[in-house]
Amino acid sequence: MTSNSPVFLKENEENNSKFMEIQQLQTTSIVSEDPLQNLHLASQEVLQKAQQSGRSKCLQCGGSRMFYCYTCYVPVENVPVEQIPLVKLPLKVDIIKHPNETDGKSTAIHAKLLAPEFVNIYTYPCIPEYEEKNHEVALVFPGPKSVSIKDISFHLQKRMQNNVRSDNDDNDRPSIKRKKTEGEGGCELNDSNWKGTTLKKIIFIDSTWNQTNKIFSDERLQGLLQVELKSRKTCFWRHQKGKPDTFLSTIEAIYYFLVDYHTDLLKEKYVGQYDNLLFFYSFMYQLIKNAKCSGDKETRKLIH
Repeated sequence: MTSNSPVFLKENEENNSKFMEIQQLQTTSIVSEDPLQNLHLASQEVLQKAQQSGRSKCLQCGGSRMFYCYTCYVPVENVPVEQIPLVKLPLKVDIIKHPNETDGKSTAIHAKLLAPEFVNIYTYPCIPEYEEKNHEVALVFPGPKSVSIKDISFHLQKRMQNNVRSDNDDNDRPSIKRKKTEGEGGCELNDSNWKGTTLKKIIFIDSTWNQTNKIFSDERLQGLLQVELKSRKTCFWRHQKGKPDTFLSTIEAIYYFLVDYHTDLLKEKYVGQYDNLLFFYSFMYQLIKNAKCSGDKETRKLIH
């Protein structure tokens, strides 16, 4: 049997195929072990030095903290604010925090620290009024009525149309169906409308999943468009038992929403514009991962 026989070629192809499968599995395993490895982040040297020196004082309240103060939303003394990246967001972000959520365990603070001009945190029952702007606001929350990010524009345009009709009814103006002339404003839903979006603000609930219903069921949020992130998986070290891995931490939800918004709605190439939202999160993730591997309980305790 020569080396060019059909049997030899078939066996060679099968071996190559198996080798490629093994390589792909190994690559997938490496990525799953460190899902944050390809982020474009600012230097985390300042966090490395802070971690080595231990807790430091908050210059506003005087509390002893690690990396940042979770009550004042500022970096601590040994983390110079000028060495913390600032992230520019395409939208305003409101975070509604459950009153029983432990401040020191909340990742929502990361967003406020890294994008202070774009992020506001409210503690329930304090919720801003959104009703009059319901065509410009959406709530990220899973459920049967939730839509995907790529469908946000369509649903907000629909709300705008309903709002206009409601205003006309309130003013006792008869609704007359007629063809829209060129240059005339209107809210007809067509493909050209869907390419843009009226979305100006996105809302997130910061709470354990078992406590979210108290906030979500509030009538001030009930009328808002709901959006769900269905394809993302968490790598949060405090993953809640019994919950699917698509239930993200707050900072993960904000980050992944903005990435998908950038590509699916703005139709722009994503090149890491919002990666620094995970500046603290990725560092703490790696610290805890290394501590778990080495059995270093003190390090894990220090950053909790």
